Amino acid sequence: MSLAHIGQQLTIYGGMFIVIGGVIGNGMNILVFSSVRTYRTAPCTFYFLIASIFNIAVTTINLISRIVSAGFGVDLTRSSVSWCKIRQFCLVTQSLITLSCSCLATIDQFFITSQSASIRRLSSIKWAHRIVLIVILVWCLHGIPYLLFYNILPIIKACGNTNGDLAVYNPIYLLGLLCITPVSVMVVFGYLTYRNIHLRRALAEQQADRQVTRMTLIQVILVVICIVPYGINIAYNVATSGISKDANRLLIENFVQSTITLTSYIYFGGSCYVFLISSSRFRRVIKDRILCWRRSNQVIPIQQPICKTAPLENRTYN
Repeated sequence: MSLAHIGQQLTIYGGMFIVIGGVIGNGMNILVFSSVRTYRTAPCTFYFLIASIFNIAVTTINLISRIVSAGFGVDLTRSSVSWCKIRQFCLVTQSLITLSCSCLATIDQFFITSQSASIRRLSSIKWAHRIVLIVILVWCLHGIPYLLFYNILPIIKACGNTNGDLAVYNPIYLLGLLCITPVSVMVVFGYLTYRNIHLRRALAEQQADRQVTRMTLIQVILVVICIVPYGINIAYNVATSGISKDANRLLIENFVQSTITLTSYIYFGGSCYVFLISSSRFRRVIKDRILCWRRSNQVIPIQQPICKTAPLENRTYN
């Protein structure tokens, strides 16, 4: 069995697993973070909510088209100029928005766990709403050149860049904005948050949510595992771009690149499962919501109340 066939099967089955798991997981994130008041009014979990929305877009738009192209040989970007432009725009903007939200969530936890009252006041849901709007606007503007300069190249009949300056910028974007910057920000502020927890006053005294902090820190580990290998692969491609390579080396590199790219999508599809592992309160909320939905769809005698549990907004979790 050749590496090309293994890579194809890995893309099909591994990709579909990530898509299905990502849609379900991020859907649960959206349900919880938008409906539970204690989550909805916290800046950190608001960032998680926005990231979950764009995570679904990343996995459905970008990963599904990759599965169809690499797995079944049906590449619509070769036949539709509009899809060539739109897919590239989505690929650039959506991933940057969700990574930015993860960075903002980590920074917010540094604010909320700080000993300084003035720094803690920087954590504000009103500012979170404004910052998210700015982030979305900035990255959409950043994606406009990809709408303008990506087209179906006439010689190779494939979707590609037609602008020399954008070709120079692409490695900077892939390595700097998509890998080094978000990973560095999350690692640095994750470490500072961890230090605050152990060196400052008790989190309860600072009105910080210990479980949300744990959710944020474990997500930092996820981004390192999923995004760092992608950045290393980009750096390798840039460093070896001028080297002549034989067919066997190209085959191995394509297989490794496909595997690493697929791994990077785990970050966009796996946040809910990280939250489930790290937070008992999140697990209870998911369980309560699912049980309530199931009960509301059952035929129950009229005298029996449906879902007698108190509203989640009024509950207190440890």
